Amino acid sequence: MSTAPGGLPALIRHWIGGELVDATDGRTFDVTDPVSNTAYTQAASGSAADVQRAVDAARGAFPGWAALSSRERARILYRVAEAVEARHDRLAHFESYDSGLPLTQAKGQARRAAENFRYFADVIVALGEEAFRQGDEQVSYVVRTPVGVAGLITPWNTPFMLESWKLAPALASGCTLILKPAEWTPLSASLWPEIFAEAGVPAGVVNIVHGIGEEAGQALVDHPDVPLISFTGSTGTGRHIIRSCAQHLKTTSMELGGKSPVVVFADADFEAALDSVVFGVFSLNGERCTAGSRVLVERPLYEEFTRRLAERAGRVKVGPPSDPATEVGPLVHTEHYERVLNYVEIGRKEARLVAGGTRPAHLAEGNYLQPTVFADVDRDARIFQEEIFGPVVALAPFDDEAEAVELANATRYGLAAYIWTSDLKRGHRVAHAVESGMVWINSHNVRDLRTPFGGVKSSGVGREGGVHSVDFYTASKIVHVALGDVHTPRFGAAR
Repeated sequence: MSTAPGGLPALIRHWIGGELVDATDGRTFDVTDPVSNTAYTQAASGSAADVQRAVDAARGAFPGWAALSSRERARILYRVAEAVEARHDRLAHFESYDSGLPLTQAKGQARRAAENFRYFADVIVALGEEAFRQGDEQVSYVVRTPVGVAGLITPWNTPFMLESWKLAPALASGCTLILKPAEWTPLSASLWPEIFAEAGVPAGVVNIVHGIGEEAGQALVDHPDVPLISFTGSTGTGRHIIRSCAQHLKTTSMELGGKSPVVVFADADFEAALDSVVFGVFSLNGERCTAGSRVLVERPLYEEFTRRLAERAGRVKVGPPSDPATEVGPLVHTEHYERVLNYVEIGRKEARLVAGGTRPAHLAEGNYLQPTVFADVDRDARIFQEEIFGPVVALAPFDDEAEAVELANATRYGLAAYIWTSDLKRGHRVAHAVESGMVWINSHNVRDLRTPFGGVKSSGVGREGGVHSVDFYTASKIVHVALGDVHTPRFGAAR
């Protein structure tokens, strides 16, 4: 059964110019929970007219917000962090109910979201600007200014935290913005208006337009007065957004798909590597962009690692997200559930199924899948090459370091990679050779907010995180100043 949290809104409305408003044409769409797959509320369905209202509000608020000192903006961001943390329990229940994320894993989202705001408040206050001196003749200095109205399009997995990841640096940098949350999981975004109002964010600085990506999202991408777009989502959608943005030469930041390898050498700490693989691919219901969904194991360890991974997968607790014992909950939406099940059927024809692959017997309804393990997966198999974004993992053996690197790089993706070995020299060699934006050696997915986040190849364009985020939301202008007499060649002076 699906246990609904208290305080669910009867209608999730837009937040434009500091006010909750309906869609201009009054349209709404159903929002369902992934346990019962029935509608529990509706959300305003945004159109180009709603995006225009939001752009007008954001442009009107921009001069005042950009004019605030970094310290003044930072004080407001600290208050946002406090308001987020004050709602940690409500947020966790909303997030879990809406997305299927187990409640125990949703409980950390408020802390992580709050930390994003505190971190970027600190960054913007401490950030300096460069100056260059050319002897006694000239000094040049850099002025960093906010770009303007930012368009933020966020995904449906851990939606609140990933929204904060974009909201915090955009606001810290002095941009005003329009957030378009994922239509499958808009519930936790309904908390932002009261959070921003409580923190004293001026009206129009943050605007939220709900709706379907092909309409509300497209209108935001196409709007000529939104000069930059930050998007997290699928590679196919990212390509489409980049093509659309090219018309207005918009700046884009794209964090896209992944098919991240975990390379386990025979000298690795077996238990630590196994724990990391199980957690990395099955936590967050497998709906994690950096999931280690391809596990490459050196041949002497391969059969034992496969056996133990299958055993662990079979013991993972699948159940309702509200159950404290649940480790994997239902997948987010029926459409996505069918997509993942289709990959499972493809995998049955391509490889050896050693665990899962079916609905757990005790769960008659809901988007549930027992954690699934395929072994002996060929490098050309679709389940090796394509992002599944669910609790499904593909295993393959390798014989030496060169083959491990070749297999790790044998997909179009390059977001993350994980390397397990007791030989740190080899760990560094492989980390440098693997084509990915991020690598962890003898570690699971632990991030420092100061570090760049992003991928290569089909996994994205650009980097966010730390000062890289501030670089994205600001424009740098160089000012050159003469210190002495200027000796310019006098063209046209001779007679």
